[in-house]
Amino acid sequence: MMLRVMKKLPFNGHRWMSNTVMSFGDGTHGALGLPTSITGIDPHAYEPTPISALPPDVSSIAAGHHHSLAVTSQGHLWSWGRNVESQLGRGLHSPRETWFEPRRIDGLIGVQSAFASGAVSAAIGVDGALWVWGKSNRGQLGLGEGITEAVLPSRIKVLAKEEIIKVSFGRGHALALAKNGKLFGWGYSADGRLGKRGVGGASPHNSRANLSSSFDLEAAEKVVLETMDKEKDMPIIWEPCLIDELEGVEVADISCGFDHALVLLRDGTLLSGGNNLYGQLGRSTQDLELLPVDISAHAVSIASGLGHSLAICQIPSADGGRGISGIFSWGWSRDSQLGREGPANIPLLVDGLLGENLLSVSGGRVHSIALTSDGEVFAWGCGRNGRLGLGSSMDEPEPMLVELSEGTKALQAVSGFDHNLVLTG
Repeated sequence: MMLRVMKKLPFNGHRWMSNTVMSFGDGTHGALGLPTSITGIDPHAYEPTPISALPPDVSSIAAGHHHSLAVTSQGHLWSWGRNVESQLGRGLHSPRETWFEPRRIDGLIGVQSAFASGAVSAAIGVDGALWVWGKSNRGQLGLGEGITEAVLPSRIKVLAKEEIIKVSFGRGHALALAKNGKLFGWGYSADGRLGKRGVGGASPHNSRANLSSSFDLEAAEKVVLETMDKEKDMPIIWEPCLIDELEGVEVADISCGFDHALVLLRDGTLLSGGNNLYGQLGRSTQDLELLPVDISAHAVSIASGLGHSLAICQIPSADGGRGISGIFSWGWSRDSQLGREGPANIPLLVDGLLGENLLSVSGGRVHSIALTSDGEVFAWGCGRNGRLGLGSSMDEPEPMLVELSEGTKALQAVSGFDHNLVLTG
């Protein structure tokens, strides 16, 4: 007879937790947290695969461009993936061979939620304190003028009196939302991505131009890299500041794309600002500030990919009732990441998810995923290296159901640039 020692599962106040984080997509940078990423035999995962190294009480997840984060019910934070810019929060002497392995970040306790971008990570404590780490020469850390690196989590003291509930990062800009509805912004501020602050320094490329949907991924990335090289003298806000034009207006949600921003007000008005190279602002007005998106429905949640935008909306019924929920998409559409046909720069409905009870939507580099209240995950767009989780590298122009383990439901689903995380329970 074999004696089996059972690991005691954490208690969340209602039940013993036994959640699982699954990952799929491109594993080149180790963001999947899977053993195959370490061996290098085939670093990609074409279907949702459990990350066995994580504890069973993960309560929320976050995906950066090439790294991942997980928060546990006990307030601990785990990280794995790319760490060239210290975005894993492990200090200067973390061995490269361990980066792909999920490990707990020492010194951080009482974590409530986590967020990530390309080179910066952040955690919000149960007290609303905001901690950041990583590397950015565009002021994205928000720690003060000239501070471009934090190898360990550092608190943003300027926001010490605010209770922060959400933060979102672009390539060089950042937004933070306080519980009272105040909105703060910092970092690279050209094109009005942080409102009127820094508008005087328009982007070196033509923000009014919309690229055609035939503009391929390699060409688009070349434009982005050329733009980044020309931005050395562009305006930077080194510490969080209130977004002036929204003073007195309550903000409900925020989302930063690569170089644009979406801001959802509590009254359902959706604003956009920043670069409009791909039509990701979704509005005909091209002024360089935060202005209303041309959308014909009441937005309740928003998300951004590299060059596309997404919004879950309530669509009123003909009799004036509550109606049904649906996703509107606009912006870069080269790899079907909009999930629908029609003009790319105009917010239009994704027909394949109309009527689904949608909880969240998330955008990657050239793909998108959505989560329903039934615990189902849908994915569409570019399928390269399995990033849609459908068992192949085929692109999908419309939302497709992602098969999860039998008997499990998705609690959260998020996209990095080329990988995805799903929390199941």
